[in-house]
Amino acid sequence: MSKFEVPEIDYERYTNRQLAAIPVGILVVALVVLAGLYVTTGSPVPLGIDFTGGTELTVQTDTPRDELAAAFSEEPVSIQGTAGTESPQYIVTFADTGDSASGSELASQARENLEPTCSNADNCAVVQSQQSTTPRFASSAQQTAFLGIGLAFAGMSVLAFAFFRTFVPSVAIVISAFSDIVIPLALMGVLGIKLSLGTVAALLMLIGYSVDSDILLNNHILRREGGFYESTRRAMRTGVTMTLTSLSAMAVMAVTAYLFGIELMASIGLVLVLGLATDLMNTYMLNLSLLRWYQLGEVSN
Repeated sequence: MSKFEVPEIDYERYTNRQLAAIPVGILVVALVVLAGLYVTTGSPVPLGIDFTGGTELTVQTDTPRDELAAAFSEEPVSIQGTAGTESPQYIVTFADTGDSASGSELASQARENLEPTCSNADNCAVVQSQQSTTPRFASSAQQTAFLGIGLAFAGMSVLAFAFFRTFVPSVAIVISAFSDIVIPLALMGVLGIKLSLGTVAALLMLIGYSVDSDILLNNHILRREGGFYESTRRAMRTGVTMTLTSLSAMAVMAVTAYLFGIELMASIGLVLVLGLATDLMNTYMLNLSLLRWYQLGEVSN
């Protein structure tokens, strides 16, 4: 694996309070944003049809995009064009109406009202795919997803305490991981990225990334020979390289998926980019400040 040039940061110039101030401040802002979104919209982040119920049609048609909504009896929540296909293709999303037959009716309306991309409609299907989620299943999926995130976070916390068996280093890992989840969630709410089964998977991956980088830092400082700052630099050479490599890969995936109109993959990639950037800040500012306070006490200018 190629290595990035990791600059040597003079941490002795900054107090522990100064190092922790930025990540803690951003975490507080993120919590305020999530609380505000919950109060105003009923959910801290926008929910996709996986968690709300609804219908998603992929249609291939020569009907202009601005005329697609008129073909349906219900107003679409969103209409998104896709790339990488020879004929015009769109993903049309509808909110759940409580009617179990709604998805089939919408697909029938698409076949009847949208213009096919070739003269022989029998050999040129307008509806390429149809996905419907009932409110009951969506509610169950939402509970399962949140339970999965909670169990993953609890398991990570237990692992941290079992691995180090000391309070401050273990709490540093837990706080950093918590912030690595909360800040991307707030950014998802601000940017309008919907919470779906795919983005939940991205959040679970962030917990793993966070534990990996934080344990690497703690292990170098607490269990290997060398002074505090020497151990920090060793950990950064490995940890920053790993995180930036993953971040670059996710950024390429997000851009490529966006260009080809693959919304889910683009959302997953963007969430991971935001989370990995957050992890860099939390690991080498917040976690590090707590470790330095634990080992060396307060450092003043």
